[in-house]
Formats: sequence, structure tokens, C-alpha cells
Amino acid sequence: MTEWKLQAEELANCNCNFGCPCQFSVLPTHGNCEAVVVFDIESGHYGETDLAGVRAAGVYHWPGPIHEGNGQMQLIIDESASADQRAALQAIMSGEDTDEMATMWYVFSAMAPKKHETLYVPIELDWSREDRTGYANVTGVFDVKVRPIPNIVTGDPHRAAFHLPNGFEYRTAEAASGSAQTTGAAISLAFDATHAHLAHLNISGHGVLGA
Repeated sequence: MTEWKLQAEELANCNCNFGCPCQFSVLPTHGNCEAVVVFDIESGHYGETDLAGVRAAGVYHWPGPIHEGNGQMQLIIDESASADQRAALQAIMSGEDTDEMATMWYVFSAMAPKKHETLYVPIELDWSREDRTGYANVTGVFDVKVRPIPNIVTGDPHRAAFHLPNGFEYRTAEAASGSAQTTGAAISLAFDATHAHLAHLNISGHGVLGA
């Protein structure tokens, strides 16, 4: 197994209500699960391949809860990535070189037998985890924007966060309101003011390493 680890900022937007039932081991809001996720890798490696500065994304759909499987997925890697970096991220995000069930990528891949062709396009992003604001544009594939969850009475920014001591994705994430629209992905999705989260990832093929 090729050893790998990375640190990255993550922005995810799914079709569920704010809070995302998956975080609490509860069935999805609407019975199914759909999501777009973007990763901005700050540092890391896959074997001898440096992954610092690479960006990647994914589009996912399951007809029911993720754990019931039968899903589909499409990976996107920024076109600036080298051939070695592309191969490395393809492996990591497909659950290869990873202990069983150790990362979200392993689980997503195992539960999504239909895998569409990986795309290599520019990924533009700018977001603030602390402020819960920002966007990502995956050229010709999807756009996603996030903003703070509004207080139900005043509309002022409402702040909530998750802490998952035994999570396979992150330890802590900020909750937000997200809106996304696919434009050219093999999977068609559209969300408006649904659950989003922003997290710092510190993860390896053996699982989450810490905050």
C-alpha cells in the first residue's frame, strides 16, 4: 500500500437540511443523498508525489442513504495537476491505498459502483471557514456558494459546528448554507440553501490524523 497523507480545506454542499443527518447517523432528509465537494490541498504526498497546491472535487448521488450503496460518482482534478498528481488523487479519492472504512473517500467509492470518467478542468475557489462564506467554480461542471446559516427570526448569521472525535472525514467542521448547480457533470444536481460545511482535513490512508 502506498503511504499518503494530506492537509486540505474542504467545502461540501449536500441536499439535506442544515445539520446533515449523516453527521448524527440518521437517515437523509429527503431519503436520498446528493453532494458536491471541493478540496484545496495545502500540503501532502502520495508516496514520493508532492500534492501541495493541487485542487480536486467530486459529484455524488445515492438513491437512498449512502450506506445502502448503488450510488454514482464523478471526480474532478484541476487541469494544472501533473500526471503523477492526477494518478495520486485518483487513487486516494477512489479509496485505494486506504485501510478499510478509514476515510470518507473509501466509503464513498465503495458505495458508488458507477464511476463516471474523471474530468480535468480548472477549479477556482475562494472561501473562509471562519466566516462560512465563499465559492468554488469547477469550470463547466458545477458552481457552489456558501454563506452563514441565517437566524430563523432575525436573519443574522447563525453559527453552529460539528465535532466528530471518531469521524472519517474531519474532527471539526463549520456548518453553513450552500447552493450548488451542476452544468456539465455526468450527474445532474441542484441545491438551494441546503446543508454545507467547511472543514480542515488532516487525513491519511489510515484515517483522520487530528484537527
